[in-house]
Amino acid sequence: MKIVTKNINIQNEIFTLTNQRALFWKKEKALILSDLHIGKTAHFRKNGIALANQIMKNDLERLSILIEYFQPEKFIVVGDLLHAGDNSDVDEFCTWRNQYKDLEFYLIEGNHDKISKKLELKLCLNSKSKFLEINDFVFVHDFEKEQLKFQITGHIHPGFVINSVVKKIKLSCFVVSENQLLLPAFSEFTGLDTKNLPKSGRFYVFTDSEIYEI
Repeated sequence: MKIVTKNINIQNEIFTLTNQRALFWKKEKALILSDLHIGKTAHFRKNGIALANQIMKNDLERLSILIEYFQPEKFIVVGDLLHAGDNSDVDEFCTWRNQYKDLEFYLIEGNHDKISKKLELKLCLNSKSKFLEINDFVFVHDFEKEQLKFQITGHIHPGFVINSVVKKIKLSCFVVSENQLLLPAFSEFTGLDTKNLPKSGRFYVFTDSEIYEI
C-alpha cells in the first residue's frame, strides 16, 4: 500500500490529506476519518448475501499502516464507526483496537452508531459524543447549518466523476468549502454520492498514486 499525502491550510492550520481516505492533523497528533461501517459485511451475510469479511480486514490493515506511518496519539472517527450494531465483525474490530491501547479513541456519533453502554465499553472508547470541538474546529457527522465554527464532517461518502474516453469513473474525494471539510468514507465497501456535496467546494480526488486538486 502506497501512502500519498497533500497538505492543505484551513483556518491557519495544516491538515494532511491522504489517498487512503484519512486525514492527519499534525498539531493535534490526530488521525481523522469517517464512515468505517464496521459490521456491514457481517450484516449482509446474516441476511443471506455472501460477502467475504476480507473487505473489513483490508480496511483495518490500511488503518494499521496509517497509524504506523503517522504515529498519532488521537484517533477520531467522525461518525458511522458501526453499520448495524454488534456482530462478529465488531468483535474483530475490538481485537484490532486492543493493539493500540495508548491511542485515544474519540467517536462522534453517526446515524448508524446505535451503541449500548455494554457495546461502548467493548469498543474501548475514550469519548462518545454528538460533536467534538478542538480549537476553532467542530467535528460532527453531518453538516449543521446553524454551527458557526468550521466543521469537519462525514456521512455523504463524497465522490467525483471523471469522464474518460471509454467510460465514466467515480473516485472518492475530500471536499473543502468555506466552512466545511467533508471526509471520504474510509471503508471501500460504500457507495459514492456525486450530487449532494458542498457548493463551491474544492475537490481533492485521489487514486493509488496521486491526489489531484480540482
